[in-house]
Amino acid sequence: MFYNKKADFKSAEKFIAERIKNDDSEIFVAENENNKLVGFVQLYPLFSSTKMQKLWLLNDLFVNPEFRSKGVSIGLIEKAKRLVESTNACGMFLETGKSNLIGNNLYPKTGFKLNEASNYYEWIED
Repeated sequence: MFYNKKADFKSAEKFIAERIKNDDSEIFVAENENNKLVGFVQLYPLFSSTKMQKLWLLNDLFVNPEFRSKGVSIGLIEKAKRLVESTNACGMFLETGKSNLIGNNLYPKTGFKLNEASNYYEWIED
């Protein structure tokens, strides 16, 4: 239910289960003091031939609206940074919509830099 996508819980559950089963991604969760899930971050491994190292794509970062502005996102990003370090990767990157004001304010505060020197292209099969 993000970026104007229609909710499809069954497919989302299947997709996440496949990522876990196939060890395709790293998922970190944040819980509150009552062990209630309040947020998560999911990263996918990639490789850079120019740097000849692994790097990580931070693809999903979500915090329940009730728990926003409480440092949960920052904590999840810090956990992601430790993954980069522990896997000897060269870094991580992410994409967010220009209209995502929360994310566009958050990411620079956590050390991400906007790469204005590159063009981002995509080809998506319909």
